[in-house]
Amino acid sequence: MIPMLDLKTQYSTLKEEIDERVRDIFDSGAFILGPNVMELERRVAEYHDVPYAIGLASGTDALHLALKAAGVGEGDEVITTPFTFFATAEAIVYCGAKPVFADIDPVTLNIDVAKIEPLITARTKAILPVHIFGHPADMDEIMEIAARRGLKVIEDCAQSFGASYKGRRAGSIGVAGCYSFYPSKNFSCYGDGGMIVTGDAAMNERIRRLRNHGSSKTYHHEEVGYNSRLDEIQAAVLNVKLRRIDRYNDNRRAVAARYGERLAGLPLSLPVEKEGCRHVYHQYTMRTERRNELAAHLHGAGVSAVVYYPVALHMQKALAQYGYAEGAFPEAERACREVVSIPMYPELPQADVDFICDAIRAFFG
Repeated sequence: MIPMLDLKTQYSTLKEEIDERVRDIFDSGAFILGPNVMELERRVAEYHDVPYAIGLASGTDALHLALKAAGVGEGDEVITTPFTFFATAEAIVYCGAKPVFADIDPVTLNIDVAKIEPLITARTKAILPVHIFGHPADMDEIMEIAARRGLKVIEDCAQSFGASYKGRRAGSIGVAGCYSFYPSKNFSCYGDGGMIVTGDAAMNERIRRLRNHGSSKTYHHEEVGYNSRLDEIQAAVLNVKLRRIDRYNDNRRAVAARYGERLAGLPLSLPVEKEGCRHVYHQYTMRTERRNELAAHLHGAGVSAVVYYPVALHMQKALAQYGYAEGAFPEAERACREVVSIPMYPELPQADVDFICDAIRAFFG
């Protein structure tokens, strides 16, 4: 079976460097918020051309603490997309706020900016776009709406490390960008991990306090916070990979280009890259009305195929209290019925890419 991703192959090329760093951590006895975390925060901030980066325990925590530090609280509303992983809405609910969904652009699968402004009310505090599958959302339009209406923009960059929009890194455009380093991500560690990047000094100070039980001085707690500290081992892994992230993303783009060439002309909607955007292809996600049949065919041929995401957020049982019904967001619901992702990782051999494409072409006859 050709897997969706192959973490073992990548580790084999990094093993000596990672193992040495991990041994040094065990020898030092410093496991939490130590020199590896500080190094990673400095380097990620430089990579994004922003002054601050804060390491956290997960991408979900990054979203939650960014929203909280931005002032989102009880009774507020945050506009976001219904086509994403559950954590995006979950973080809003953690703050006591309501997720307000805007339908998606059927081409990029990102939030449809034309749907945002009619949803703004007196309770709206922020807009939370997701750069889904590695393609940036339409940030110029989102930032213009936010500036005009006095709203904060927090970017969900869980799938888009290294992506860019008109020359700026995804995550560096809004007041904060939130990253997940879960092992399946395009920039990943070997456990849970997350990060916030920001150019706002007050946001940086408060997030650092919130991640450590509301404390900026040992045993002095200015507010009730959380336990969300990135550990040294995960930071060490990320420091090794950070030097290679642009090459990894270039390789993903090369795989995507090969898929695009080999699958052209089939009755499939393939991923796009809008002008001014740099897609990093965390996933290579196609659309077809025959999605379930195609996925079954690929599995039978020895090719992994996964559906991200089969149920839109507004249809999730956990969010039923917000009163959304089927049909509320037709483009998101249609995407949930049609999307299927095929293997995508930097080391994916061209022979496997061609085998996958041949299997897809055989399905369509």
